[in-house]
Amino acid sequence: MKNEIESADAIVIGAGAGLSTSAGFLYTGERFSSHFADFEQKYGFHDMYSGGFYPYKTLEEYWAYWSRYIYLNRYEDPPKATYSDLLGLVKGKDYFVVTTNVDHCFQKAGFDKKRLFYTQGDYGLWQCSKPCHQKTYDNEEIVRQMVAEQKDMKIPAQLVPQCPVCGAPMTMNLRSDGTFVQDEGWYAASERYDDFIRRHEGLHILFLELGVGYNTPVIIKYPFWQMTAANPKAVYACINRGEAVCPREIQRQSICLDGDIGQTLSRLQDGI
Repeated sequence: MKNEIESADAIVIGAGAGLSTSAGFLYTGERFSSHFADFEQKYGFHDMYSGGFYPYKTLEEYWAYWSRYIYLNRYEDPPKATYSDLLGLVKGKDYFVVTTNVDHCFQKAGFDKKRLFYTQGDYGLWQCSKPCHQKTYDNEEIVRQMVAEQKDMKIPAQLVPQCPVCGAPMTMNLRSDGTFVQDEGWYAASERYDDFIRRHEGLHILFLELGVGYNTPVIIKYPFWQMTAANPKAVYACINRGEAVCPREIQRQSICLDGDIGQTLSRLQDGI
């Protein structure tokens, strides 16, 4: 694997939820209960995802939950050095990242933001819930204020975000249905990714897949397999605990490592 990283003409990193999980961004257990014990006790859910879909009666309570969620998973750094180790391996290489993750860990770790394509949104962005227009809004300042000023599992009513155009409630810029806003930044990143693939067609490309499952395989996993099969010089590498597999057609061009991503990247960084 280390030899492929060093010798490849270009590296395309495809990252899924397993990468952030390995970095310590867990949505259950102690990390959940230590930050959401009050919501857990009142509503009986036991993980952050479930809490995000709970039908809260008021927007004040909805945003009390979501502001904590956003702050914890978007504005705090992951507990482990997984992303930093990955950057250390590809720094100086011609790389591009396509990811279904929405926690922005790549940019926080120092990856070049012009080499990142977040396909499914960003915890740090809001959009109109209708949506009445195709624009997103940074939420860091107001989220930090929501976290600081909430009491009894509610934020002050004046902090409830409303669309500046139509007045409808704002919502997360996360792809869950047909209302997801793909703004100018999304299309620009998509074009940069497409251009990167075009410019390196036929070269020795390493398609490095990290923690991608089968919830949305058409975004990263299947295209990586197809592009590897179409290019005899390409190599497909996958690190994923319990799901490190590839089709028979590209077995000779593949490296599949079944194990913890963070530990594997750390060993590669150390030259092991």
